[in-house]
Amino acid sequence: MTDKNTIAAPLNLIVLDMAGTTVADGGLVERAFERAAEHLGVEPGSADHAAKLQYVRDTMGESKISVFRDLFGTEDRARRANSAFERAYGELVDGGLIAPVPGAREAVEKLRADGRTVVLTTGFARVTQDAILDALGWRDLADLTLCPADAGGRGRPYPDMVLAAFLRTGAVADVRQVVVVGDTAYDMLSGVRSGAGIVAGVRTGAHGREALIDNGATHVLASVAELPALLAGSRRPAESA
Repeated sequence: MTDKNTIAAPLNLIVLDMAGTTVADGGLVERAFERAAEHLGVEPGSADHAAKLQYVRDTMGESKISVFRDLFGTEDRARRANSAFERAYGELVDGGLIAPVPGAREAVEKLRADGRTVVLTTGFARVTQDAILDALGWRDLADLTLCPADAGGRGRPYPDMVLAAFLRTGAVADVRQVVVVGDTAYDMLSGVRSGAGIVAGVRTGAHGREALIDNGATHVLASVAELPALLAGSRRPAESA
């Protein structure tokens, strides 16, 4: 009988977050939010602006439309804010203010060369995700890309995108053969709730080691570049991060 704490081998489905995990966006989320907030009449420099910006920081990784629903109260205002945010982020991406996390592309290529299926996920809308992929030349880097709309509309911390990757790719037979990697508490919660065998946090994004562990990280890595080496020796019970 298999112990419930034992990872099911092989770990052949890798679900990677984008901004903060594989993509270094240089604070573009905050800059795009500031433009969106101003569009809705939030005065820059005001206490309301500072409080809303802090909430955006605290909820990095969550679906952006969900964040705006919490911040602006009504569905109409949330959608207006989200549209303004996506437009601003796309303009900033087009301006060249985005780059891969060092070693991220090589890590994905190594994972796929080892026979693993790689899925890139985001809390952004599809149009923004595609803009990032185009800016980096990453259209064909992964086996599949997913945004919340591709998983029924619910982003992190729900497990829906991880489970959509599991169902769409058919890469593994058991959710314990899934590896989820991200830089935020919401990424960790999504991975834990999906039943993934490894939920790895990386220290290249929004949240620190303590937040990642507190929200379920089984491992904490300096960056996604360390992931292939971790998985090369991962056929054992998950270790404490």
